Amino acid sequence: MTAFAPLFEPFRLGNVTLPNRIAMAPMTRQFSPERVPGENVAEYYRRRAAGGTGLIITEGTTLSDPASTPAPTIPALAGEPSLAGWKRVVDAVHAEGGKIMPQIWHVGVLRKPEESGYPEVPTRSPSGLLLPGKERGAAMTEAEIADVIQGYAEAARNAVAVGFDGVELHGAHGYLIDQFFWEGTNTRDDRWGGDMVERTRFACEVIRAVREAIGPELPLILRWSQWKQQDYEARLAPTPDALERFLAPLTDAGVDCYHCSTRRYWEPEFEGSDLNLAGWTKKISGRPTITVGSIGLDTDFVSTYGSDDQVGTRGIDDLVRRLEAGEFDIAAVGRALIADPDWANRVRSGELDDMSSYQRSMLAELA
Repeated sequence: MTAFAPLFEPFRLGNVTLPNRIAMAPMTRQFSPERVPGENVAEYYRRRAAGGTGLIITEGTTLSDPASTPAPTIPALAGEPSLAGWKRVVDAVHAEGGKIMPQIWHVGVLRKPEESGYPEVPTRSPSGLLLPGKERGAAMTEAEIADVIQGYAEAARNAVAVGFDGVELHGAHGYLIDQFFWEGTNTRDDRWGGDMVERTRFACEVIRAVREAIGPELPLILRWSQWKQQDYEARLAPTPDALERFLAPLTDAGVDCYHCSTRRYWEPEFEGSDLNLAGWTKKISGRPTITVGSIGLDTDFVSTYGSDDQVGTRGIDDLVRRLEAGEFDIAAVGRALIADPDWANRVRSGELDDMSSYQRSMLAELA
């Protein structure tokens, strides 16, 4: 326990005190038919809270707008049945002493109407581009942009109503907010396009609307990434100076914490420094950060996505060293927590050899 003690110190985020520095990373599971999380979803999250995870960040939860969802089994943060389901989830996690926040998600151009459950609803995005030169769907109108911004706010109000402890906005991995960030998918020539800073406008308006919906005290987290599903080599901010310009308007808009998504948390973000993306984001913005990327695994995201790999202890000592040095504040664990709901408690007690193994087949069930 002593070596890993920094992972189990409480942390204050907004008006919420997290019991430790371990978060469950948001992971799409698709076990919510008709967009309603059931008792099995509540039990899934409850087990991770009971296993010692301090903060649960849920799988992506979509807006009331059907255009936000890629599949009919993705839960929504809208509608009485879905909200009743989320209330059960929240109560179950709280009963175990954990904190929980939903990840609010709109997939934009990555949605295929025929797979979404709403084939009649067209796909919309900043410029109707899946990636540079490849069209899909259509560009959003001013009215559609305004409606989506309010859709985020509605989802956030619903989150507060059912008792969530804060919210996370999914602004990473090539989804809608990130599509506005990235020059490869945002070629607009109006106020929603432009240079790197001008392309943050949509995210800033979403952040402001969500902040108004949840009030000044509840934590608002923004997950962001350099890489996109459309292009793993894409970089929004190629230098520290560019990153400072990119983050400034987002911080000013009301972000409390940045969840910095990388595939390998230990990799330096820029030459000349060992800091990872979360480290640089914290240094520049002054806001707390969450690091994520193959924590507790022997191999990285791309290597394990289509294969079976062991849950190992790689990086835990290094993770603790970096946390203790103040590089970041929270560590988000993904597939290792799918494999072993008790991952946090096993780390705390030093039972590293007893951890269950992650296998891709585990994605086929909710356990």
